Parts: sequence; C-alpha cells; structure tokens
Amino acid sequence: MINKYDPSEIETKWYQTWEQAGHFKADMSAEESYCIMIPPPNVTGTLHMGHAFQDTIMDALIRYHRMQGKNTLWQPGTDHAGIATQMVVERQLDAKGSSRLELGREAFVEKVWEWKEQSGNTITNQLRRIGASPDWERQRFTMDEGLSEAVMKVFVELHEEGLIYRGQRLVNWDPTLNTALSDLEVESIEENGFMWHFNYPVADDAGNATDQFLTIATTRPETLLGDTAVAVNPEDGRFKHLIGKNILLPICERLIPIVGDDHADPEKGTGCVKITPAHDFNDYEVGKRHDLPMLNVLNFDATINKNAPEPYQGLPRYEARKAVVAEMERLGLLVEIKPHTLMVPRGDRSGDVIEPMLTNQWYVDAKTLAGPAIEAVDTGAIKFVPDNWKNTYYAWMNDIQDWCISRQLWWGHRIPAWYDENDNIFVGLNEGDVRAKHNIADDVKLRQDNDVLDTWFSSALWPFATLDWPKDSEELKAYYPTNVLVTGFDIIFFWVARMIMMGIKFMDDVPFKEVYIHGLVRDGQGQKMSKSKGNVLDPLDVIDGITLEDLLEKRTKGLMQDQPKKIEQIKKATKAEFPEGIKAYGCDAMRFTFASLASTGRDVNFDMGRVEGYSNFCNKIFNASRFVMMNTEDYVATANNFSNATVIEQWILSRLQNCISDYRRHMDSYRLDLASQSIYDFFWNEYCDWFLELSKPLLKSEHKAQVQHTLLYVLDQALKLLHPLMPFITEEIWQTVKEKLSLSDESIMISPMPVHNEALVNTQSDAEIQWIKDLTLAVRQIRGEMNIPPSKKLDVLVTNCGDKDLHCLNTQQDLLKTMARLASVNLLEGEEPPAATALMGDMKLLIPLAGLIDVAEESARLNKQVAKVTQEIKRAEGKLANEKFTAKAPAHLVEAEKEKLTQNEKALTELQEQLEKLSNL
Repeated sequence: MINKYDPSEIETKWYQTWEQAGHFKADMSAEESYCIMIPPPNVTGTLHMGHAFQDTIMDALIRYHRMQGKNTLWQPGTDHAGIATQMVVERQLDAKGSSRLELGREAFVEKVWEWKEQSGNTITNQLRRIGASPDWERQRFTMDEGLSEAVMKVFVELHEEGLIYRGQRLVNWDPTLNTALSDLEVESIEENGFMWHFNYPVADDAGNATDQFLTIATTRPETLLGDTAVAVNPEDGRFKHLIGKNILLPICERLIPIVGDDHADPEKGTGCVKITPAHDFNDYEVGKRHDLPMLNVLNFDATINKNAPEPYQGLPRYEARKAVVAEMERLGLLVEIKPHTLMVPRGDRSGDVIEPMLTNQWYVDAKTLAGPAIEAVDTGAIKFVPDNWKNTYYAWMNDIQDWCISRQLWWGHRIPAWYDENDNIFVGLNEGDVRAKHNIADDVKLRQDNDVLDTWFSSALWPFATLDWPKDSEELKAYYPTNVLVTGFDIIFFWVARMIMMGIKFMDDVPFKEVYIHGLVRDGQGQKMSKSKGNVLDPLDVIDGITLEDLLEKRTKGLMQDQPKKIEQIKKATKAEFPEGIKAYGCDAMRFTFASLASTGRDVNFDMGRVEGYSNFCNKIFNASRFVMMNTEDYVATANNFSNATVIEQWILSRLQNCISDYRRHMDSYRLDLASQSIYDFFWNEYCDWFLELSKPLLKSEHKAQVQHTLLYVLDQALKLLHPLMPFITEEIWQTVKEKLSLSDESIMISPMPVHNEALVNTQSDAEIQWIKDLTLAVRQIRGEMNIPPSKKLDVLVTNCGDKDLHCLNTQQDLLKTMARLASVNLLEGEEPPAATALMGDMKLLIPLAGLIDVAEESARLNKQVAKVTQEIKRAEGKLANEKFTAKAPAHLVEAEKEKLTQNEKALTELQEQLEKLSNL
C-alpha cells in the first residue's frame, strides 16, 4: 500500500486499468439486466457542474448494480446539437472572413464534421476524469449511421400515419440564427421598454377616415404595418356598436375590420387591441377565429419586407419602429408614450429577440402521441422520483401543442422530403425510396427539403435507437425498457416526455420504468451559476485545483471589457471566496460531495467546505486502512465464520449489517444523500473512532488472528459500500485488502456488493458496546468540561447499577479502562465523596474531585446543569398543568412527560446534593 494518499497518483492509473481490462462492458451472460441511458451531452460541449453532478449519480447507480452481478449497461453517447454546433463553426468561419453561405451547404457540413472530430472527444474524456464508467465501446452519436437510419424510419412512418405534416403556422423565429425555435428554446426576460398609444381613425361607409378614433396600445409599433383588424370585446358597451365597421389603418391606408372578440379585455388598457395575426401568437388565434388575412411584413432577418409601404421596406425592425412612431406623431395620431416593463422573448442560444413569424414548417401531431404517454404515468408504468414531478409532466402533456420539428439549419438530419417542380411533396427514406414508392421517373427533377430536424427529434429515439433499433437486436431485448432515467427537471418537456411518446409508439412499451429528477447545482450561496455572475465552478478545477490568478482569468474571460465595474465585482467576490485559489481535492472528494447533496428533486448548494470535509474523509479512510495493514502484516488468510469473535467484533459486525441494510435501502430509492451518510457514519464514527481503538489491546492478546480477520473483513465490506461513490481510493486500498484476504476478483468494481447477513446481527453486543461508549463519552465530557488532561488516568465510582450495568462492569472492565483511560472502576461503598457526576439511565457515574479539580469551576458547571434541569422541570409542569394536553394528547405522550418530570426532579436533587458536597471541600 502506498505511503501517502495523493489523488493525482491513483486516479488516472486506475481509470486506465479499468477501461483496458474491459470492466465497463455490459455482461450479456448475466440473468438480470440494469440499464441507464446517458442524457447525451452536446458533442462540442465541455463538462460543467450540472453534468458532473448528474453523471456522478448515474455512475454510482451503475457501479452499485454492476457489483450485484447484473448485466449492467450505461449507454454513452453525444448529441449533434444542431444550433449550438452550427453556431460554433459559423463563428470560426466569420473570424476567418468567410461564411457558410460562401462555402455552400455541402462544404459547410464537411467543416462541421471536421470540427466534431477535433472537439467531439473533449467531454467524453472529461467524463473519464470524474470516474464515469459507461460501456465506451458502445458509444453512439445522434448522427451516426445507425441512429440516422432510425430517425428516417420514424419520420417516414409517422408521416404515412398522418402524424407528421407540413403546414403554415406561426412559429418563434430567431433572426440571428434564421431558424424556427420551439417554445422551450425561448427565454422570456423581464426588460424595461415603452408602451405607445396610437389613435386609429374609424372609417365611414365610403372608406374615408372620420373624426372618431379607437385608441390602441402596443409595445411593438413596427407591427402596425401588418395589422389586419382591431378587436373589441363584444360585451363592451363603449365599442360594440362599431363591430363590423372598419378602421383606416394609418400609414398603410388599408381598411381593416373592427371585430368582436373576447381576447379584448374591457378592464385592460384601452379595451381595443390591434390584431397582427402573422406576428403575435394571441393575434394569430383571433385571426383564425375571424378568418383574417395573415399579413407577414418581416423578412427572415427581421427587416421589413415588400408587404409594407415602400418607405419602410428593407429597414431593420427597430429602425422601422422609430420611423413608424415618427410618422404617427407627424399625423397627429401619437397619443402618448409610457415607460413599460415587459417580458421579452429571446433565443436561448443567440440571445436575439424572437419574432413570431408565419412560415411553412413540419409538425408532429403531439396530442395524439401524448395520450398513451399520459396513461403510462397514470398507471404507474413510469414512476417519477420524487412523485410530485409527475404533476409538472401532466401540466404540459395535457395542454400539449403540435411540435414544430423543422429547423432552418444545415447541420442535422435533413428532412427526408422531396419536391417536384410543382411543389408536390414526397416523403421516403431516401430519393430512391421516394421514386420507387411514387413511381417517379429518373428524369423528373426532385429537390430535397432544405430544413433539418429539431435535435430533440433524434434525441427522443435515444433509448431504443442506441440499442440498434430497428434491428431486433439482443441488446434491445435485454435492456429495453431501461431501468431509470436520471435527469434535471428542466428537460422534462424537451426530452423526457418526447422519449415516452416515441418509445410507446415504436416499441409498444415505455422507455424507462422510473424517472429520477435531481435538482440544479447552485453556488455555495444558493445562486444559479452563470458566466455573467462570475460564480461558475469547473468540476475539473475542484479535482485538480487552480490558482487564484487562473481562476480570475477564467471567470472574467469573455466579459465585455467595457464593464470594468462588473469585472471588479467578480474579482472581489472570487478573492473573498478563494483567497488562494482552489486546492486539488481529487475526484473522490468531489463525487462524495455530490452524493451527499443528492436528495431527490431539490436544488443543491455546492459548498467547497463540504469538499474540504470529504477530502478529510478520504484521508481518514486511507490512514485507517494503513493502520489495518500495519497490524495485519503477519495475518494468514483462513476460512472464518466469526464463531470465536469477541464481543467487540460481534458489535462491529452487527453494526456493519445495519449499515449495509440502510445503505442498500437508500441506494434503491435514489437517496444517495442518505446512503453516503450511512456509510460515512459507520466508517468514521464506528469503525475508525471505536472499533480500531477497541481492537488495539486485542491485537496484543490471544485473539489477535481473529481480530486481524475482522479488521480486514469489515474494511473490505466498507470499501465495497464506498466504491460506487468513491471509486479511486477504494480500488487503491482494496487491492491490498484483496491480497490479505486472498480474494479472487480482479477489481473492486466487479466484486460483490455486500448483502445483509442476519446471522451477524447481535443485539446483546450492540447493547454492551453502546454501554461502554456511553460511559466513555461521559468520562470524556467531564474531562473536557473540567480541563482534565486525556492522559491522566482517573478513578471512577458507580452507583445505582442495574443488572445490565453490573454485567457490563464485570465483563468489559478491561475495555472500559482502555477506552476511557481509567485507573479503576469500582462500585460506590458508603457516602458519595465530592465528585463530578454523570447519569447513564439510573446509574450514576462519579469521578472523585479531591485534588483533581478547581472547585469554583466545577460549581459553575453544576449550577449550569441545575439551571437547565430547572427549566425542563418548569416546561414539563406547565405542559402537565394544561388540561388541553392531558385530556386530548395520547396517553403514552402524557406518561412520557410525567416520566421526564420525575427523572429531572431526581436529577435536580442529585445536582443540588453534589453542590452541597463541593461547598464542604
């Protein structure tokens, strides 16, 4: 065993050993399977704290089930991330003075593939650094040949069933990326703006403007150019006589109708609403109800198009806004401008303001697919953990809209649809398939749809497409449906629901049996980590460490240099939090921290103090193991069933069974926080602090060989429980334990997970050692309060002993003297001397004070106890005097209060007697 614990020395070594030995591979020969699909990270992405947290949870579950001998598959892979990846490559081209349009589609896509090959392994290599153990040989990519085949098949089959269709509808349009976005890719951000109030003149029957006006309010004056109606509420007495008349639309000089619609709220604003069906989602619905024209006045780059009056054509939208406002003011139709706070929709990738745009897109009939997916959760075929997240799922699924799956990008799965010269649409797996199915001659020109599929379309197929569907593979039979999906709540809509819909549709079964929802990782103060806040932590920096200088540079890199105040704030906060940078804690300490925070569903605050604490735990594990190794150098492995175990060994073996039960119960219910706490408490508090100390005298006795075996056996079991959470240090230590115990497994990660052994549960030894611990702690407390050196051996007297106390005194006196550092332990004979006292149930422990303590200090200590006990007596008396409590509370609670009162009254009497004795010293 190495002399000093250094994470950097062991982590790379053991990961390479595991991977080269094939320990991550699924074992198809095992009877029971266990499978988790990794949420595929972006192929060009890098590891962040959210990834590290989520992947630690998955890896812990995988290692835990692998050690149970199951056919365990953690399916790895990456997502092509259409928008994100295309943006990266476009920026690279822009920096070189080129563009995708200049290159052309084919050449640009080749450039993206080149970039994918260069950077695509970054995040998978980073996953290796945190100990992730997926079956790397099965790694998939959403645009590899097999997955692309699955995507085409699904599209074609859904189209043939009428569940995919092409239609003109309003979509979220990103003018920077020039593509449609789903609602889920749009962030609504509160911003300060303005509300413009305009007068629209009512027209007479001849179509001329009258001196009567309807006042409308808008935050987007440029959309006036696309208005096709004004709506008033049909019950609004102020305006209902105007329904059916027309407005002469200013600037455009078009007649548009006044319609009656409930969308106009009489209590809101002016009660009159301008309707722009091609550029507002609510207006779009009004337009459909009243069969209004859908007049699109924007180009894809958000400039004004030819449907607007000539002076505005070609103007960028915000220049057009200024021009419209200026013209309305010139016409005397601008009523007022008010400051206004509004929610501005922005693309989550580009940050640009989104425009509702009327375009032709491809859609999935999501409502039809949602029915069986809702039923799967209703019937319990899929369970959410924690259960309350199913309500979030229901809320979206019950109000689901058709899914726009086309994107105006070049990187992605190109839509398998072809058009002839008359724009007739033909769908097939490829052009040859289209021609064969529709009997189209080779000389008829066909052009493929330019759009690609939404990235989430291919990701929705991940649970079965990665298992070689549409082939009827052995893997598909073994692993589908998978066991659990581990994910954040933020993609329940994006991904979880869509996988459920597609899985049921194409596999006739759910894609996973459980969905474990974890929280988001926040900083130590509970703030969301973001580049703009300068509080982002890199998991690799937690593992390997980073200097303050490098951390400052990383946190401020990319921020606008014209924000010196913000940069200075970030630097100041970083220096305060990490005055010397971040030291290297190693992977195991970080992973154990994540596990300790992994309570179901709640956001977690990543506190570096915890990492420090669990780094100390790693050192504790290492040092305790070195103690065991040094004391078992001459151990000879033999078969041992613990039949000759001492009471100390019986106790630690019994406590181990309790730990195993708790740990496994918590792991099975996804409470990694409780599982980590159970093994932490056992190893540190019971194995290290008590058993190792209690074993020292036995290692010098005739019980040596037996105790050596128990030391090694319990260490072996504890390391195996720790392994899913702390893989590296446990493997390093276990290799030495394995040799000592002559175990046959090559690695701890493929050794058997401990199971509860009822035969080793021993309640009597539990009680006896607990008695020793209680007495030892009582002595230690008195030592601490009275400042008695730990090395000074004390004489102890006991009185009021019960049968259990006498038994333990008679059988465990040697252990007691060792643990509590006592010179003697005797029954009290005669009157009590002045002594420091402690109570253990009815038994009283006395440490004679003569020549031992400062009388004044001890008097002060006893007076504090008197005050505390007196307060408890008053509390209990008040409670028992309350008729509501005594009449309504369960009888056992009333009796418990009476018992507490009796005990405290007795304790008070004893304390007062002790004070009296002190006064005579």
